[in-house]
Amino acid sequence: MAYLQLQGIEKFFGNHRAIKGVDLTINQGEFIVFVGPSGCGKSTLLRLIAGLEHIDGGQLLLDGKDITHLPSSKRDLAMVFQSYALYPHMSVYENMSFALKLAKVDEATIRDKVERAAKILNLTAYLSRTPKELSGGQRQRVAIGRAIVRAPKVFLFDEPLSNLDAALRGQTRVEIAKLHRDLGATTIYVTHDQVEAMTLADRVVVLRDGLIEQVGTPLELYDRPANQFVAQFIGTPQMNVVASQAVPQLAGQYGLPVQADGFVGLRPECVSLTNAGSGAVQGTVELVEALGAETLIYVATEGGAMLVSRQNSRTALRAGDRVGVDIDVAAAHLFDAHGRITRKGAPHPLA
Repeated sequence: MAYLQLQGIEKFFGNHRAIKGVDLTINQGEFIVFVGPSGCGKSTLLRLIAGLEHIDGGQLLLDGKDITHLPSSKRDLAMVFQSYALYPHMSVYENMSFALKLAKVDEATIRDKVERAAKILNLTAYLSRTPKELSGGQRQRVAIGRAIVRAPKVFLFDEPLSNLDAALRGQTRVEIAKLHRDLGATTIYVTHDQVEAMTLADRVVVLRDGLIEQVGTPLELYDRPANQFVAQFIGTPQMNVVASQAVPQLAGQYGLPVQADGFVGLRPECVSLTNAGSGAVQGTVELVEALGAETLIYVATEGGAMLVSRQNSRTALRAGDRVGVDIDVAAAHLFDAHGRITRKGAPHPLA
């Protein structure tokens, strides 16, 4: 069921067209993640939905109602900011209840809603504290709790974990996923973090230069990218993309329909290493990153390409070692000179 609809949404900053006619349909209860490089328009698009920026063109519908030009206070949306935006002189309880008090909700209902949200977020013991007495993760949970008590139709998150350290990001990401599952709320989440996008989203929206490049489930985007930009943006480490001239063996030996001025895309798990002298390509190990559960090995090929191989085992290889490179040709993606996809590879068995 279409719940939130963006129809030809545009935004100008002076003569700069920041959002260029975006169309998107979001279903009730979905967790949608906006990703893209800095300046792509993902936070601007979120602010347009929230009513924090004026929509210059197009229409925004929520549950069948046109909210294009409604003020943010009338849209029945709640936003969680990157910077927490808590009132420093108020307690956690007061921060979480503030919007309800402004709306003249009776005190008994406010207390019930705040206590229920605090229980969900493990904040019950901190309700009398002020923000300065809390950790970064706890402050972010208070900001989320302030949104929960309003029971909005849509939750909006603008890079909520970017101010947290790595351990807290992982912990809070799990809490947000559990919260979405428990509440079943429609959620739009902006991030630049690959792991957040892949693990949280029902569908990912990849943006570039104010336009949507592709919309799909995380694995759809990983296995079936629409173009070279999406292929390299989704996945960590990113897809190996090398000029076809640097790996002529793929056309000659394997008969891939590689364009002379095109590119070949290979996920790191589709590249495996063998003894020097065997394999499709020969190369030299440039760097080994031993990550414990997996190992990333960077290899410079004789044709001048750099390939990253991901393997789920440890290795005795060191920088300078000669190796052969085997490639899962069935999983290879092919792109033309403009980054358009000409062949979609089959998903790698271990992907």
